[in-house]
Amino acid sequence: MLTERQGEQLSPWLDAARQNDLPSLHTLAAGIDRERDAVIAGLPLPWNSGVVEGHVNRIKMLKRQMFARAGFALLRKRVLPTP
Repeated sequence: MLTERQGEQLSPWLDAARQNDLPSLHTLAAGIDRERDAVIAGLPLPWNSGVVEGHVNRIKMLKRQMFARAGFALLRKRVLPTP
């Protein structure tokens, strides 16, 4: 459904998720239901935020590594690219 960008398969998938025994899937299905129109509209689009999420993940990792060891100045030097 996601890789082939087929939004019409969302409703059957949500029904199957609700019939499953995993409460976390029920929560996910409820969240998707709240924004169903936006999710269906976004499924066929070719864009994603994968690259941005990768950078955010890298910055969070650096922040965790440096927690209580260094100040903001060093974090800024590690995060921002240098010319």
